Amino acid sequence: MIESTDESVLVYDVGGSHVSAALCRRAPGPNRMGPFYSSPHPAQETREAFLDILHSLGKQAMNAAKNVEGANLAMPGPFDFAAGISRMRHKLPYLYGVDLRAALAQVFGWAPGQVQFLLDSAAFLWGEMEGGEAVGSRRAIGITLGTGLGSAFAVNGHVVADGRGVPPGGEIWNIPYEGGILEDFVSARAIQGSYEKRTGTLRSVAEIADSASAEPAAREAFAEFGRHLGLILETILAPFAPDVVVLGGGISRSSQLFIPAAQDELRNSSIQLRVSKLLYDAPLLGAGAAWFQRRNA
Repeated sequence: MIESTDESVLVYDVGGSHVSAALCRRAPGPNRMGPFYSSPHPAQETREAFLDILHSLGKQAMNAAKNVEGANLAMPGPFDFAAGISRMRHKLPYLYGVDLRAALAQVFGWAPGQVQFLLDSAAFLWGEMEGGEAVGSRRAIGITLGTGLGSAFAVNGHVVADGRGVPPGGEIWNIPYEGGILEDFVSARAIQGSYEKRTGTLRSVAEIADSASAEPAAREAFAEFGRHLGLILETILAPFAPDVVVLGGGISRSSQLFIPAAQDELRNSSIQLRVSKLLYDAPLLGAGAAWFQRRNA
């Protein structure tokens, strides 16, 4: 439990299938993060059911702690982070147009300004800069590999959405690439499509990864994914001149299957390609770090 004398913030990571929550202290240290609590999205796909999960997880995470300043939620896009309103139609459609800031503030008895939001990939990179593979980096990129392709850029410890080498809004998923967009080649569907092309069978990424030790088609699908990832880093993202690129998301758990191919494309580059060890904890830590950095700005 977080000590009641510490200033802290309730943090959430809203993923594609689960919601996680924890309490983050302001002061760095081994006990900065409280216990993590997680729940799948509600079977009843309604605004009320989703808010019930947020409230339940939040109460467990706070566990009667005092001096909780508010909540910071790492959310997937599209999302109006300033207004606190979801613009997602392809996932969590029952939240489309919902003012989550006002709704969550009401259930906790807070002022609306005590509820903030940030992009999940930005929270991931913030977490890696705070206590992961990007600590002390000058120019860093965080890439989350999963159903989609998430990204964030940081300069001297601050996440940025513009500047030298930064695509609009820090998003790379929709950048044109080989007749399509980057997400067509670096995402779960890219691995699945590559495998299906070779075998005629559609399988999940986890199933393909599990069969890689015995099945050449699975290894080739991941290698193709890695080659595209390396090419993207070597060409499209090179103008940003990152000294480190940290990979997260579900696919990064199978990094041994695609990192060698990516590194081959980066053999003449100074980019350090690293895989997150914080994984799903990174966005929670990052949401806390971002909250206190914003408050102290």
